[in-house]
Amino acid sequence: MEKLGLNEIRESFLEFFEAKEHLRLESFPLVPKNDKSLLLVNAGMQPLKPYFTGIQTPPNKRITNCQKCIRTGDIENVGKTSRHGTFFEMLGNFSFGDYFKKEIIPWAWEYITVVLNIPKENLYVTIYLEDDEAFNIWSNSTDIDKTRIFRLGKEDNFWEIGQGPCGPSSEIHFDRKVELGQIKTEDEFIQAGNEDRVIEFWNLVFTQFNKDEDGNYNKLAHPNIDTGMGLERIASIMQGTSSIFEVDTIKNILEEVSRVSGVKSGKSPTEDISLRIITDHVRSTTFMISDGVLPSNEGRGYVLRRLLRRAARHGRLLGIKNTFLSELCNTVIENSFIAYPELKEKESYIRKVIKIEEERFLETLDSGMDILKDYIEELKSNNNKVLSGDKAFKLYDTYGFPYEVTEEILSDAGIGIDLDGFNSEMNSQRERARAARGTSNYMGNGINVLDLIPKEIETKFDGYDKTELNSKVTLIIRGEELVKELSNGEKGIIITEVTPFYAEMGGQTSDNGEIFNNNFRATVYDCQKSASGKFVHFVKLVEGSLFTDEVVTLKVDVDKRSQICKNHTATHMLQEALRIVLGDHVHQSGSYVNDEKLRFDFTHFSALSEKEIIKIQKIVNDNIMKAYTVNTSVMSIETAKESGAIALFDEKYQKDVRVVSVGDFSKELCGGTHVKNSGEIGLFKILSEVGVAAGVRRIEAITGRTSVKYIDEKNDLIKEISTTLKCSEKDIISRLQVQLDELKDKEKEIILLTGKLASSSVNEMLDNIHEVKGVKVICGHVLDMSGDALRDLADKLRDKLGDGIVVIGSNVDGKVQLIAMASKSAMEKGIHCGKIIKEVAKIVGGGGGGRPDMAEAGGKYPEKLGNAIDNVCSIIERLVK
Repeated sequence: MEKLGLNEIRESFLEFFEAKEHLRLESFPLVPKNDKSLLLVNAGMQPLKPYFTGIQTPPNKRITNCQKCIRTGDIENVGKTSRHGTFFEMLGNFSFGDYFKKEIIPWAWEYITVVLNIPKENLYVTIYLEDDEAFNIWSNSTDIDKTRIFRLGKEDNFWEIGQGPCGPSSEIHFDRKVELGQIKTEDEFIQAGNEDRVIEFWNLVFTQFNKDEDGNYNKLAHPNIDTGMGLERIASIMQGTSSIFEVDTIKNILEEVSRVSGVKSGKSPTEDISLRIITDHVRSTTFMISDGVLPSNEGRGYVLRRLLRRAARHGRLLGIKNTFLSELCNTVIENSFIAYPELKEKESYIRKVIKIEEERFLETLDSGMDILKDYIEELKSNNNKVLSGDKAFKLYDTYGFPYEVTEEILSDAGIGIDLDGFNSEMNSQRERARAARGTSNYMGNGINVLDLIPKEIETKFDGYDKTELNSKVTLIIRGEELVKELSNGEKGIIITEVTPFYAEMGGQTSDNGEIFNNNFRATVYDCQKSASGKFVHFVKLVEGSLFTDEVVTLKVDVDKRSQICKNHTATHMLQEALRIVLGDHVHQSGSYVNDEKLRFDFTHFSALSEKEIIKIQKIVNDNIMKAYTVNTSVMSIETAKESGAIALFDEKYQKDVRVVSVGDFSKELCGGTHVKNSGEIGLFKILSEVGVAAGVRRIEAITGRTSVKYIDEKNDLIKEISTTLKCSEKDIISRLQVQLDELKDKEKEIILLTGKLASSSVNEMLDNIHEVKGVKVICGHVLDMSGDALRDLADKLRDKLGDGIVVIGSNVDGKVQLIAMASKSAMEKGIHCGKIIKEVAKIVGGGGGGRPDMAEAGGKYPEKLGNAIDNVCSIIERLVK
């Protein structure tokens, strides 16, 4: 058995199945495109689900790929075991109604025994106990010893998830201790698996049944094949290692972690865990960021943040004081970029995202750790074994500690967390996350009516150069039913053979318009593209009746289309301008284009200055005025990238792509509609620039007639201001400056008068000093004094008093403000301003608190202020012991 590297095994597998007429697909991005319920791709077959369910037609009936996957369900075991990791690669070959068991079983045996040359005495096979067909094929079409085939039950060798496609499976296992002799029985085999002597490395799933709601297993007319082999696991077998962390590419990362930290593996079990956690997590985060995931407090961004911060904390445990993860990602990239070239293309961006997130975490890590240590000491002193949920949330919300990091640190100290309490604090954020992940459909109910569309129905978009054409109606949906007719006043869905209507996608809103003939007229208020690729029109009939098979005229609202095109082409020009001004790390992170405005999200790590915004806007407008011809062409993805075309950061493209070029200024992959000439855009105006997530900024802008309207409104506003100020437009600034100077003079007079009032109040209150339990007390209230003025007054009174407590209040704009200040000697006698002010504030319908020496509060009942001040002495008497 040759000791093959991980990258060599991946390539040999894909080449083997390419020779068996399989189409090799690149790995899909880790961010699922058509499954809102899933944060990250966690299985090799997951991105291919639309092909298995029949929603989409696969590009080939035979497919092979190596899919990137992330799983965090067993994250607590990462580093503690030899085989758990959050990132892994899954080798797979798939048949969509083409070949079946009699082909895949001999192929699998050929690959592992001939290509990989794994000794047959190390191999065992399991099948579903009732699958005689698989047993016969293994026995007759391969040279495996029949005594090495074991029949197991549903739990081990039958794949199903509720209703739907399912079927038996056959797993191939490797015996790591062949010197112990051949395993003879199923019971011995199961025991060997439990002891990790035998490990499964390839699962062949035979999807041949459809389980109905009554639990019946109905045979599929066209059964499928779905296989999965963990690349790290088979690499571990081929390299004779006992751990995935000893596999060549992963070992290279671990050795770099060891070098950076100065900690050698094998010296300490605790340090080894940290070394492995960092190794795994930097691998996962590098791939996640390369596929467009950014750190955040929700969804997949939270998964990324959790992994990065967990790795950073374990770096601290190894003695690393500064940021280091951004340097480690270089090793990940160097070991994997040949198979995943996007890693090299986005190297500087990946490093920057990791470095910024690590810096943010380290800023609060030490203070957060001090807080957590205090919590631990407090709990231990009270013999308490559970941290309250609100304190765990404070660590999360204030110090950026993911719940799991807090849980891990507390676990080491033998302390748990009140999870219900934490969840209660997190409820609003969890609700938003659930809403973001929640499934939706086109009709706003529990049934996706577009699933009713027969697979054989075809529809074509022909609207890049046309806004009106004739076509035949092939399908009508009303409510949740396929119908033959739609009548006046009814809403429904219409599918035609051809359409000029652009369906909403790629951030561009859909066209509106009309569909009509002599018998009816309908308004088109939306156009969508279903998961199976059908263009569907959402309509309301305003005249007559429509029947299937009628020839109709489809007419797009040209004015709206024109403005959408202006805004869409402007987003392309904006991205190029951003890259010129800010740098090549800028990538599109999202966009939305309608007929009113454009919104463009992009990767950048700080707010844009006013100077940068002006420069970006000028670059776009200068190139608009050059009146570039906008060309579109279709070419291979390789040719497009070689030509310098910009692709969406996390998109998966077909072999042939559409490239939109604005002269020699901008070139991007895009399926949207655009102007014919950049001059059509008119004026480009940036309205705002804000942050929307960590490392993501958003620009909103307008073009065309919307820009003209914006300028007209600004001109009207300037005229109104000049009229109000009774000056010409050119004198507005000077007139405002005169008024500002006058206001400053008035403010000085007010401050002077407030000071005199405060001095008067000081003298009055000093003449009325009380004594409570040996503590001198000044209490009183003044009018219209707030903020700094009230604090200054309390400070002066405390200084004059020398030894005691001052409690004063003020009525300002119908609200109460209270403040208390105490001397050091008063605090030694039991005075605590925070507790006292809290009780005083209750009387005026408010609350507050603070330190023993100073506290502030507010209230909403100014009419009760006098009563509150009158009660100060009695409150102090009650609270001071």
